[in-house]
Amino acid sequence: MKRSNLKYNTLTLFILGFLWIGIQGCAEKKQEKIVRLRPVKVAEVNMFGINKEASFPGHARSDQEINLSFRTSGILTTLNINNGQKVKKGQMLARIDNTEAQLALEQSIAALSSSKTALNTASSTLDRTRTLYEKGSASLSDYENAKTSYANNNANYESSLRSVEIQKKQVSYGVIFAPTDGVITRKAVELNENVSAGQVIAVLNAGSQMEVSLGLPDNMINFVKVGDPVQIEISVLKGRTFKGNIKEISPSMDAESSTYPIRVEISGETKMIKSGMAAKVRFSVAPSNQFRSLFVPIEAVGQDGKGHFVFKIVPKENNTALVKKVYVEIGAMTAQGFVMKRGLSSGDFVAVAGLQTLLNGQQVLLPSEKK
Repeated sequence: MKRSNLKYNTLTLFILGFLWIGIQGCAEKKQEKIVRLRPVKVAEVNMFGINKEASFPGHARSDQEINLSFRTSGILTTLNINNGQKVKKGQMLARIDNTEAQLALEQSIAALSSSKTALNTASSTLDRTRTLYEKGSASLSDYENAKTSYANNNANYESSLRSVEIQKKQVSYGVIFAPTDGVITRKAVELNENVSAGQVIAVLNAGSQMEVSLGLPDNMINFVKVGDPVQIEISVLKGRTFKGNIKEISPSMDAESSTYPIRVEISGETKMIKSGMAAKVRFSVAPSNQFRSLFVPIEAVGQDGKGHFVFKIVPKENNTALVKKVYVEIGAMTAQGFVMKRGLSSGDFVAVAGLQTLLNGQQVLLPSEKK
């Protein structure tokens, strides 16, 4: 009887131990599964209209800035330009070494003189031959030849005149005169520098009023028009706000910035505002559903060799989700985020943190607000 009890106790302990090991194994597997799931911060992709107020950066500039440049290339031999210098209309500012153009002008003047002499000779011959022909002392052939010679020499003379005018212009292209009164705001070259045709050597501020130049994204451009009032803040003039009006709106997008260039005129006293100062322009527009756009948070967008992407979060059961890497096409960056052109729909969830550690197909835990 004791031996039987001993066997029974041993078997019981064995079974209990086996069950305990099984329970522990399941618990460890469950715990291991939970540990592998990492929480992820998400945001919802939504459609938005334009806010009542939107601000965009720009820079101050004169309402009339003239880029000074040569129409031919050469080495700068004269440079009467300094930053902040006041200039008068017609003042000589710069000259390049255009010896070749000067030589061509001298040759054309010599050719003009020669052609004029030939024309005078042909004219005299024609007069003499006409007189002889009328008296019967010259043939019709001689008279016709004299007329032809005069016509040819007259054509050569007219051609030489045009050549001289052209060469004079070529010489003038090597000199820059101030087109109007103003102030030099930027000097871009130095003496003895080799400059090319069209290269800006200086900027002349010829205006009396300041304005702000900036670009608007495509989702904003349809909400503004010329004459609309704006508020302007100049970064270095803290605490001061200037009033202004939209002066000009470009109908086409700038390829480099992917925005529509506009110019805003600043009202009132602008002596403290200098060209190049950073500015912020605040627009007040009525909200509308007509041009609503889909926006994705800026921090949700990554980029690799294939282009821009987001990690779309697909909710599953038990507060878990699946990570899906989606390549997208984005537009302008705004206060609401990037304009989403292709790849996502309204109501989708995307990860907004830890993009470097997420993987396509990874399972994650949703935040508590998504339970």
